[in-house]
Amino acid sequence: MEAAGGEESMFVQGAAAAEVPSFPVYGRTNAKPVWASLEEAAQMKTEGNAFYRDKNIRSAIGRYHRALLILRGLDSEAMASLKVFGPGLPALTPEQDATLRNTQVDCYNNLAACLLQRQKVDYARVQEYSLQVLQWRPGDVKALYRAGVATLEMGDAQTAKQYLSQACREQPNDTNVRKHLQRAEERLSKELQKEKAMYQGMFSSSLKSSSVDEMNETHRTDEDVNLQEETSP
Repeated sequence: MEAAGGEESMFVQGAAAAEVPSFPVYGRTNAKPVWASLEEAAQMKTEGNAFYRDKNIRSAIGRYHRALLILRGLDSEAMASLKVFGPGLPALTPEQDATLRNTQVDCYNNLAACLLQRQKVDYARVQEYSLQVLQWRPGDVKALYRAGVATLEMGDAQTAKQYLSQACREQPNDTNVRKHLQRAEERLSKELQKEKAMYQGMFSSSLKSSSVDEMNETHRTDEDVNLQEETSP
């Protein structure tokens, strides 16, 4: 069941169209206390999780994006990258900063999971979200797995194997990780065999061409010898 409310409907339509939030202007969340904004973002994430469990992927995506919009206004690193001028961001305590980053990581991970549930998967976006998580948390197994799956589907089996191998080291008994790692290895094996066959074909063609040239050269030499014998006094 879709969530009611015009604001939610408009947000979900925008998220479904581009999957990328249009970030708020600088200082949007400054009117609220930091903890209030963090709690609001956490609530959006919780609601998104509930929608995901109910297989309402569209609304789940909307909630996760709304959470990220709220957190974006508190993230000094993100706002600095936008080069927007305005009132200074509130200083976060270490605990607040950890809460912000953990919620961001969860939302990006969950967005990647949502996209993988769609009939037509945007693997480039799955990869983007997963790599964002890995930037903050390099050993995150979920992000490694999803980055590996997306990268494999995008045609880069070698890089996919690196992600999936690391995920497998972290969780060696995960059947999904092992299955996709095997797919990456099989893809690499086929690519290697195809490459060998191509080089063998090129080598055979080169040998055949050299052999033909040698035969032609021998034939021309024999003709020259015969001609010399015929014209000699």
